[in-house]
Amino acid sequence: MGFGDLKTDGGLQGLNDFLADKSYVDGWVPSQADVAVFEAMGNAPGGKFINALRWFNQINSYSSDERLTWPGVMKPVGEYGPSGSGASKPGAKDDDDDFDLFGSDESEDEAEAERVKQQRLSEYAEKKSKKKVIIAKSNIILDVKPWDDETDMGVIEAKVRTIEADGLLWGASKLVPLAYGIKKLQISCVVEDDKIGTDFLEESITAFEDVVQSVDIAAFNKV
Repeated sequence: MGFGDLKTDGGLQGLNDFLADKSYVDGWVPSQADVAVFEAMGNAPGGKFINALRWFNQINSYSSDERLTWPGVMKPVGEYGPSGSGASKPGAKDDDDDFDLFGSDESEDEAEAERVKQQRLSEYAEKKSKKKVIIAKSNIILDVKPWDDETDMGVIEAKVRTIEADGLLWGASKLVPLAYGIKKLQISCVVEDDKIGTDFLEESITAFEDVVQSVDIAAFNKV
């Protein structure tokens, strides 16, 4: 009954023949039947028992803790095998005939795990793409002062607006009286804080030294 002594060539040959058309000792997934036979063997069979060796390596790839979670109730090893209660009935069609005899179950499990992994990565990427990115911005008002009352303020504004940079957007402007008929240009802009700073604005505008005397920050507010 069963395979016999699995530490002998006779017992191993019986197991080898039994596994010729099966992936596991009982059923399509590893169970406590496999654990019982595995523990009864103790060591890997020789290479001449190709089916038994393939099965042994498969079961051995799992940790002992993982094997404890497999389904079924472990029976005496003698109840498994060609004449054991865990064997298929003689003449009955074995459903394993329709499957890859050398690890198809494992391949299918790996394919399913990969599919789930890719699906989760796709869902995560989609969620990230829809998440609103908050860009810190500031509204800055600049006072641009000319050298004298004869300076063309229209020229100053035109020159200021030629300053272009990623993260900089010029806004409204107006002329504000100073003294002795001199007016200053008050111009606003919106900047992205990570890209544009006040130093950049001051240096860029005072570079027009033929018409600009100085630049002051009149207001600075977070948007």
